[in-house]
Amino acid sequence: MEQNIANRLRIMIEKSYYLNSRYQTASTFTLLYHEGAMEPIDLGKYVRKSDHFLKIDENHYFINFMYINQEQAFKAAQNLIQSLDNHFGNNSSLIAIDTFADSKTPTMVYNRLKEILKELQRNSFNRIEDESILDY
Repeated sequence: MEQNIANRLRIMIEKSYYLNSRYQTASTFTLLYHEGAMEPIDLGKYVRKSDHFLKIDENHYFINFMYINQEQAFKAAQNLIQSLDNHFGNNSSLIAIDTFADSKTPTMVYNRLKEILKELQRNSFNRIEDESILDY
């Protein structure tokens, strides 16, 4: 990952940790994979105004579903995937979800999301998974 993107990702995650400790606000970190190239303007149409996202590369976006817990993030992810399916006319989008824990470093969060996504691509009939997929 490019250093500039890594720095921006670190800041996004640390900001969520701060908001959680200061104001007890929830966040859920996710990694979106889309088979084709997707521009930020396309994704921006379908995420909530309160969510933050960062383009990692042509096929991956880090999304911070702000102010919602993991259970609520599953629903937001389902809505996002459905919107992307309709927009692009395919079903190539996948979303990995990680449990929020401010004890994880930003590098740990990103690496865990990549692991979940890798396992999701390899062994799942679902298109949204959390860390429970790693237990198999």
